[in-house]
Amino acid sequence: MFTGIVTAVGTIREASQKGDLRAVIACPYDPAKMAIGASIACSGVCLTVVERGGTPGDAWFAVDISGETVSRTMPGMWAQGARLNLEQAMKLGDELGGHIVTGHVDGIGQVVSASAVGDSTRIVIAAAAELAPYIAAKGSITVSGVSLTVNEVADQADGTCHFTLNIIPHTAEVTTLGTLKGGDSVNLEIDVLARYLKRMQSLRG
Repeated sequence: MFTGIVTAVGTIREASQKGDLRAVIACPYDPAKMAIGASIACSGVCLTVVERGGTPGDAWFAVDISGETVSRTMPGMWAQGARLNLEQAMKLGDELGGHIVTGHVDGIGQVVSASAVGDSTRIVIAAAAELAPYIAAKGSITVSGVSLTVNEVADQADGTCHFTLNIIPHTAEVTTLGTLKGGDSVNLEIDVLARYLKRMQSLRG
């Protein structure tokens, strides 16, 4: 489990197709604290560490990425040189600073616009119709691994929705969200509580 509080930005150093896709990700973690078999969320995708090395502050880890995962995540995410929001799995007793995040991508969103509002950035993202019922104003959503609060939701005639986020300067600086622009894709994970509430509602109906 994760909280959606990004602790580092990593860069894909190598990506090679050998059956599954294997990616080697450079990061500023301590390799001694990345156990083989441990989970690390990579821009919202829970992956397993299969190798690691380097030195504290200049480390790397390798992950195997299935074809299913590649097909369900944003285009270009696994290319060499791509930057990823990283979060190591939470431990019992850790502060839950964001919200409960599983590291399972529910869909891909499209950035409609990104504009400056004061020192922050206002980002509008389009979500598919199957995700729209789970997105609510002042609710939580995970965008490329980052726990965020939805400011507004505008339902569209085709069943999709546009939702608005406010990215403060700190979040823009320590994640990849600060470089988003119109037309970019992002990984979306809906709030797990919203998922269960929707299921309960459907059963009552």
